[in-house]
Parts: sequence; structure tokens; C-alpha cells
Amino acid sequence: MYHDPVLLHECLEGLNISPSGTYVDVTFGGGGHSKAIIEKLGENGKLVAFDQDSDAKANTWEDPRFIFIPENFRHIKRFLRLYGIKKVDGILADFGVSSHQFDEGSRGFSLRFEGPLDMRMNTRKDRTAKQVLAEADVLELTNIFRLYGELKNAHAIAHAVVKYREDNPLETTADLNACLERFIPKFKGHQFLAKVYQALRIEVNEELKVIEELLEQCEDILNPNGRIVVMSYHSLEDRLVKNYFRDGNFEGKAEKDFYGNKITPLKVITRKPVLASPEENGRNSRASSAKLRIAEKL
Repeated sequence: MYHDPVLLHECLEGLNISPSGTYVDVTFGGGGHSKAIIEKLGENGKLVAFDQDSDAKANTWEDPRFIFIPENFRHIKRFLRLYGIKKVDGILADFGVSSHQFDEGSRGFSLRFEGPLDMRMNTRKDRTAKQVLAEADVLELTNIFRLYGELKNAHAIAHAVVKYREDNPLETTADLNACLERFIPKFKGHQFLAKVYQALRIEVNEELKVIEELLEQCEDILNPNGRIVVMSYHSLEDRLVKNYFRDGNFEGKAEKDFYGNKITPLKVITRKPVLASPEENGRNSRASSAKLRIAEKL
């Protein structure tokens, strides 16, 4: 197992697991959360796990109660139907990039290791970070860096990329770092580059769009009183989750019926996000930026 599951106890508690229930882990990864869920299931329980990363399949196991689907969770409803599952009792989503993906330099996610500018979570997809940097114009790149990296100097960075690629290759993470060298703050270089890499990763994998598609399907998939437990790792993800749980939309605008009652398919269980303890943060650095939110279908 290559993934140390974040907020494991809190996730299990949030799912409110019934031994005979059906649950979905949409981000299987190293299988840590899934293993813990299946240990709480009886012989009639069922766990379905999704992961588009081909490396994740190596962490699966044989169990009649377990189904692994090697696909993006944006297709959750369609694939559950293929397996004859119309409703589930809980959905778990951990939106973080797995430790394995960060530690594998060849995937291009890491700031620590040089590798190709790939950043695809699904290596069967065509579009890589290298292609984005090679093909997008200044306006497109500005939007990517501003919207997904929340970089204030997004236009200047975009212009520098376009200028740099005229005479230099942008094929590896080292090439990108060299291109951005003059923008890297002296004592906050890691934070700056992390935002750039985050922006490209979100663009390559359509991460925010995929999250929206998952959340919009949860109302149809969940049984009454079924739970959805979501872990986000940056404000862009967390804002979508918070708004949808609270208001039933991504804009955060409360909609009301004729009688003034709020229209939303979910009841928020966590008014504020659950955070990792200092002990867990010390043990697992990924936990420090995690925000856990839980909602229940009305």
C-alpha cells in the first residue's frame, strides 16, 4: 500500500457504516480507506472502488464484496448501473493527489524530482501538461494560472512561458522551473511552484469539472440518510463542496421555494470542516491541508 489514508477514523465515522450497506470509494489510490471500510462490512455488504490511475489496480484484492472499476469517478452513476447498483449508502471522496503520484518523478507531479511534464492521473488520456504549455496562448495560460493557481501575476507568467517556448523546449519539470526562475520568490519558491503545478494539474485532469459532476450525481445515487464524505486539499475544491452541500449549487446562492424554505438535497453534518490532529499532521504531511466535509441525503 502506497497511500497513508488521511483522517481515516473521521471518514469511517462520517460514513456511518451499516454492515449490510453498499459504499463507494471514488478515489481508491493505495486502498487504505477502502480496506478500513470493508473491514466494517458484513457478508451482505458491498464496496465499489473507482480509480482511473492504472497503478492503483495493483493495490486491489479478491473479495466477493469488493468491485474495482478502473475509471474516472465522473462516470459513477453509469458504472454503478452496469453492475446493477442503483442506490448506495455512502460515498467517500479523497481529492488529494496520492503520495505515490507525488513520489513518482516520471508522472510529473513532483517538485522534488525531475520528470516529464505529464501530470495525467489517467495515463490513457492524450493531453499532458507538456501539450498545454506548448499549445495554449497567453490568454488561455493566464486563465489557467489565475483561476486554478490563484496567482496574481498570472498574465506575466503566461507571457514568459510563450516567450520561452519560442527558443527552448518545455518538456520536463526542470525546463518549467528554469522558465519561471525569475518569478520564484527567494524564500517562498516551493509555495509559488506548487501553485503553478496545481494549476496545470487541474487543467490537464479537469479536476474541478469532475468534482462538480460527481456532486451533481450524488442526490440520485444516495439512499435516504446516505452520507457523502469529501476531503479537499485546496480552497478551489473545498469551495465547490461547501457550496453544494449547503446550497445545492456551486455558486453558493441559497434557493428557496414558495414558502421560503431552502431547496437543497442534502443536510450538512459538518458546519465547519474537520481538520487533522497535530499528531496526524506530524505523522502524515498530506493531512495538514485536508478539509473533511460530510453531508447526508434528506
